[in-house]
Amino acid sequence: MEGLLIHAVVREIAGRLPLRSLGWAFPDEGSAALLLEGLGNLVLRYRPPHPLLTLEPGRLEGQAKTPFQRLLEARCKGRLLRIEQIKLDRVVILEFEGEKGFVDTAPTRLVFELTGRNANLILCDQEGQIVGLDRPVTSAINRFRELRPGLPYTPPPPYQKLDPRTLQAEELEPFVGQTLSQLIKNLDGVGKELGAELARRAQLSPQTPLNPEHLPLIHRVIHSLVEQPGLQTQLTEELRQAWEQEETEALRKPLREALRRQLKTLKARLQDYTRAWERLEEAQRLRHWADLLMAYGHSLPPGPVARLEDFSGQPVEIPLEAGLSPIQNASNFYARAKRLEANAEKALELIPATEAQIAGLERDLDQLEQLPRQTLLEQNRKIKAKGPQVGLRCKSPGGFEVWVGRNSKENDLLTRMAHSEDLWFHAQGLPGSHVILRTQGQATSLSDLLFAAQLAAYYSKARGEKNVAVDYTAKKHVWRPRKAAPGQVLYTQGRTLFVDAELPDS
Repeated sequence: MEGLLIHAVVREIAGRLPLRSLGWAFPDEGSAALLLEGLGNLVLRYRPPHPLLTLEPGRLEGQAKTPFQRLLEARCKGRLLRIEQIKLDRVVILEFEGEKGFVDTAPTRLVFELTGRNANLILCDQEGQIVGLDRPVTSAINRFRELRPGLPYTPPPPYQKLDPRTLQAEELEPFVGQTLSQLIKNLDGVGKELGAELARRAQLSPQTPLNPEHLPLIHRVIHSLVEQPGLQTQLTEELRQAWEQEETEALRKPLREALRRQLKTLKARLQDYTRAWERLEEAQRLRHWADLLMAYGHSLPPGPVARLEDFSGQPVEIPLEAGLSPIQNASNFYARAKRLEANAEKALELIPATEAQIAGLERDLDQLEQLPRQTLLEQNRKIKAKGPQVGLRCKSPGGFEVWVGRNSKENDLLTRMAHSEDLWFHAQGLPGSHVILRTQGQATSLSDLLFAAQLAAYYSKARGEKNVAVDYTAKKHVWRPRKAAPGQVLYTQGRTLFVDAELPDS
């Protein structure tokens, strides 16, 4: 990505800073998307050979897939305060404010080097010390600088070129007699594609020798290129499709694993049923032995084995349990035979039904691979909806979801499940429910706050009282002390509302 194209993106964002960060998404292992409030996704495609910095509307999805992405998600928090490009080089610096909470997140600096096959994303602390990066660079790779955790960040080597943003017409005079392509090589932020665009706008060939008459036109064209580079800096259709395929596969994976688990269970059951059916012969042998012992047991000598002839005259050896008479052994054989026969009879009924279930699941697995993304989203939502629902759920007047814990275990679980920017409510100094207003950092009206506060007062020891104090704060300011019982928390930066401890009208 060329310097002037990067400059156009940076210029668009810089004029609107500071902006609140609403979290990271990671569409693949080489891309990070920072969701900025009111602006959209700032996409950093940092894997070589085609890095990209662009703004993408909507909301991108994707969990952290690499250790560096997890580090990025944990450390780059708070408002984006500044975005700066070094000259018109392909290096962009983003500065984050950090975040206050039980465990504060320190301010950080993110350096994005969009340098083709050497592209990299580097996370630094406020002093410029490298905390982590996508690809370490050793002295064996680069003699000028090393990039690895613990070292101070060193920018790429300095260079001298004409800055097209402040270029004056007289600065072009030394290029009279040289070709347009030689001038382009000396323009900062202009590469092969923008050079071709400059030549097109000037209606000159790159090999055209420049004369004094060309200079005013070229000067105007260079300034127009700064204002409107004209080349696309958006995500390519191929990359969008790759991300969509990756997200589709991520949606398909849990459904596939659930079906495979069911299939494995049913196949194990089918094996058990088949073995139970096959042991019907063993039941017949045990019953035959029991019949012989009942018939001839009175005349058998003592010993671990009964040797006798069956009813057809064939010799038979029957193992006997020590300490039991032949008649008692016969009774045990009858009981075992009865159990095996019952199991075989039950298996005979269950085998066809289980085989049909297995065939149905195998068909479902085959069909799952063909399902479109939207259907997969709906199926994942249904699975989540069927799961155990913790606590009471309702909607505030402004449409926000509200969670109410019904006991200490639910209080603990709901508070841990809440987003860091959700609002947490509790009756001041009284045992009661934890109430979560699911705002995820969005602006809330007074009616929403009062609604959640009334619920917290009602589901507390103050139920029925008037003018009950209810504290609220962002969930990130709430923590459970070490060794504390479930539901016992401490919090900071609380505000207080006074409400009647009654159920809200709505």
